[in-house]
Amino acid sequence: MQSNLDCTFFMDQIITYKSVEITIRRDDLLHPFVSGNKFRKLKYNLEHIKNNDFGGIVTFGGAFSNHIAATAAAACLQEIKSVGIIRGEELNKSSNPTLQFASDNGMEFLFVSREKYALRNQPEFISTIQKQYPNYFIVPEGGSNRLAILGCEEILTASDNNFDYITCACGTGATIAGIINKTPDNTTVLGFAALNDFSIEDSIKNWSTNNKTWQLIYDYNLGGYAKTNDGLILFINDFFNKFEIPLDPVYTGKMFYGIFDMIDTGRIAQGSRVLAIHTGGLQGIKGMNEILKKKNKHIININY
Repeated sequence: MQSNLDCTFFMDQIITYKSVEITIRRDDLLHPFVSGNKFRKLKYNLEHIKNNDFGGIVTFGGAFSNHIAATAAAACLQEIKSVGIIRGEELNKSSNPTLQFASDNGMEFLFVSREKYALRNQPEFISTIQKQYPNYFIVPEGGSNRLAILGCEEILTASDNNFDYITCACGTGATIAGIINKTPDNTTVLGFAALNDFSIEDSIKNWSTNNKTWQLIYDYNLGGYAKTNDGLILFINDFFNKFEIPLDPVYTGKMFYGIFDMIDTGRIAQGSRVLAIHTGGLQGIKGMNEILKKKNKHIININY
C-alpha cells in the first residue's frame, strides 16, 4: 500500500444472470487487509492525519467491525497510532479474530457499554474522548465523514456511463453518497441497507451534491448487521462456487442476494446493465462462521 493510499487499480468482473449483465467492481482486491470501501474512506482521513501532525486516530466500531480491522492495518502500515472505541463488554481477543487482528496491528482498545456507545456522536462524549486522547484525530463509526466521501467518489470512473443501475451495500451511507456524487445522468443508484435505520437517508442527502436518482432497499438485510439465515449462507456458497467471487454475510452477500431476487421478480428488468460495487468486508467471514458453528447452522465455505 502506498503511503498516501493512492489507488489507480480497477478490476471489473462480468457475470450474467437471466439476461442481466452484472459488472462487479472488485474493490475487495484493492488491498489484502484494507480493502473495499474502507480503503476509500481511510485514504483522505489518514492523509489528513499525516499532513497535520496528529498523534494518531481514534474511531468506533463493534467487535467484528470491518472498519476497526481496516483502520488498525492502515494505521500500522503508515506508522500512525490507533485507538478503537469498541461497543460492548470487554472481550478475550483470542476468541475474536477481528479484535485479535486489530491488536496485532497495534490498535489500543477502549471498551464502553452499549448505552454509552449510543452517545458516540454527542458533543459531550466526543469531548471526553478528545481529552483522553489529545491531539488524536477522531473519525466516526464506519469511517464516515466528508473526507471519506472524497475517497468514495473515486470508486467510479469517467467510463462508467453506460449502466442502468449502480449498486452498493450501505451501513452509514457514506459510500453510496460518494457514488451518487459521481453517477452519470440516466443511471439509478440502489443502496442495499444493512439494517433498518432510516436515518441513513438523511445522512446521504446531507453528503450528496447532486439530485441523481437513488433509493435504499431494506428488503434483504434480515433485520440487521449480524442477522443471517440458511438461505443467505447457501446463496453465498453457491455464488462462490459458480463465479469464484467471495461475498461476506453482512454487506455484499445480502446485496447480491437482493440483486438476484430483484431480477427474478422483475424489479430489475431483463436486459438491464448493472454495476455492482464489491465493498470488501471479507474479514468478517471467520467471526460469523464461529457464531454459526455454535448455533449448528450452515457455515460459509470460503477460506478467508
